Amino acid sequence: MAAEPITATLLTADDLLAMPDDGYRYEIVRGELVRLPMSGFDSSDVAGGILSALRTFVYPRKLGRVGGADGAYIFARDPQTVRIPDVSFVRTDRLPPREERRRFLELAPDLAVEVVSPSDSANEVHEKVLEYLRAGVQLVWVVHPIQRTVTVYTEGPIARVLGDGDTLDGGDLLPGFTLAVTEIFE
Repeated sequence: MAAEPITATLLTADDLLAMPDDGYRYEIVRGELVRLPMSGFDSSDVAGGILSALRTFVYPRKLGRVGGADGAYIFARDPQTVRIPDVSFVRTDRLPPREERRRFLELAPDLAVEVVSPSDSANEVHEKVLEYLRAGVQLVWVVHPIQRTVTVYTEGPIARVLGDGDTLDGGDLLPGFTLAVTEIFE
């Protein structure tokens, strides 16, 4: 099932924060509330493993903060777009003061990771990647558990597809970070 708009009126991040928790995740795309499809355990496990590997690398080096699938970012204001990557990273020098981090961050993360679930459409994932890059995300990893691949997007026009036997790295954003693609899917 693809994510679908469920409102006719334009909403804001404040509206999203005020919503009661009904067990679903929502984003706002150009002012429209979009309920995200539920992901399976495998997709959640893969995202958790990537989050753990990033935290283990980032935190001791004080490089920034790593967020999970409930950390939202405001990408645009008029109309608003609020996106929630499955995993994200923001460099220390770009983080707002702690009191401002209690709400959605009004910036694009430096790294956004999307773990593709069986219910995600290729078109929606592609649209999200383009939106991330337009918003200023430096590095996007799209993880495909079924194909056991990771597609790496940067500012340039060429994406790299990594599979078993390859190593995912942090590029210029996180020099020294490496993770064997095989380990992501174990």
